[in-house]
Amino acid sequence: MHYLQKIIKENKEGKNRGIYSVCSSNKLVIEAALEKAKEDGRHLLVESTANQVNQFGGYTGMKPVDFIKFMEERAQAVGFDKEKLILGGDHLGPLTWTHLNEDEAMENAKELVKEYVEAGYTKIHLDTSMKLKDDPKGPLSVERVAERASILAQVCESIERDYKPIFIVGSEVPIPGGATDDHDTVQVTSVEDFENQVEAFNKAFKNKGLEEAWKRVIAFVVQPGVEFGNDEIIDYEREKAVDLTNALKNYNQLAFEGHSTDYQLEKNLRQMVEDGVAIIKVGPGLTFALREALYNLEMIEKEMLKESGKFSNFSKVIEKAMNDNPDNWIKHYHGSEFEKKIQRKYSFSDRVRYYLNEPEVEKSIEKLFENIETIKDEIPLGVISQYIPNTYMKIRKKELSRDPKSWVIDSVKEALDPYVKAT
Repeated sequence: MHYLQKIIKENKEGKNRGIYSVCSSNKLVIEAALEKAKEDGRHLLVESTANQVNQFGGYTGMKPVDFIKFMEERAQAVGFDKEKLILGGDHLGPLTWTHLNEDEAMENAKELVKEYVEAGYTKIHLDTSMKLKDDPKGPLSVERVAERASILAQVCESIERDYKPIFIVGSEVPIPGGATDDHDTVQVTSVEDFENQVEAFNKAFKNKGLEEAWKRVIAFVVQPGVEFGNDEIIDYEREKAVDLTNALKNYNQLAFEGHSTDYQLEKNLRQMVEDGVAIIKVGPGLTFALREALYNLEMIEKEMLKESGKFSNFSKVIEKAMNDNPDNWIKHYHGSEFEKKIQRKYSFSDRVRYYLNEPEVEKSIEKLFENIETIKDEIPLGVISQYIPNTYMKIRKKELSRDPKSWVIDSVKEALDPYVKAT
């Protein structure tokens, strides 16, 4: 039995067990997550999305086999037990090929899931909820979504491995990385829609002879009423989702997987787990914490360095990178030039994450660490308290050294704390 199946089983038994999923490919975020899981003695679930990692390299430049190697190397570097590392593929389907007709888009999607399973991913989220170029007008039917998912599941099942993957499915899938526009509310998935999804996916799997694969479908992605945008967070309100979460009790093997749970309060996350959202995912919220910590470190650098020529100029470098290549934020940020500049820096949707691995940005981060490392013993505690008060307190308690990288890593760990406590 896969570890996640055990988690779901215990959740269904009322033990309120859950697991958080780290959806990031950033080195510092991954290092923080591995360290945190090691300290807590936990398994760690890490997922890469179809646009981050695919057969063409994605925006990270990594294919599935490369991401597996990257994660194993990072785990070894921090001394994390690889047996406790679970790797998942997120939004696997024609997500990045919606501009193509169905035949071509689905061929790419089939190759995508094939390479993920062959590489060693054991958790596969099949997402076929998006429309393709030659789809008719109007929303896709749940039957069409389920049919396409079953085609991809069939590919996964055909691959010879010493394990068979577990599956996450569903047709009400939030947009990867948060909403493109701010909203006051979101519509919770209705009981009728959820039950229709289960019926449609079950039927599609059976029609393909995938009864055994259906037994490894452990969760559906639904909308429980959480979302975040540029400047707002829609909190989980369990009373609005009570009909949906009650309906889940009729399915012995199934839990919900919660997407877009970034920035939720610990109380909300705990309630979600108690209500059957056993897998809670976080991604932009972690790179948001990373970016915030780097900005704070840069403020200390500017305060303490005597020669401006030595500055890392991290914030200027990242702003230039985003302006030079606006494709990853232009559809998400709106308003005046000033408003878009503020969003590029501080938006909860955190499009900064797409640029952190660019060579010039990585160089500026390395320079920032080097500069602070050089003067770390000269920085008054009052300066650290001004810009990173939590770090100051941990230094006072001797819980942190004066290593600047550890300050940044710790900030990401703090962002993970609510997820750890909720699960």
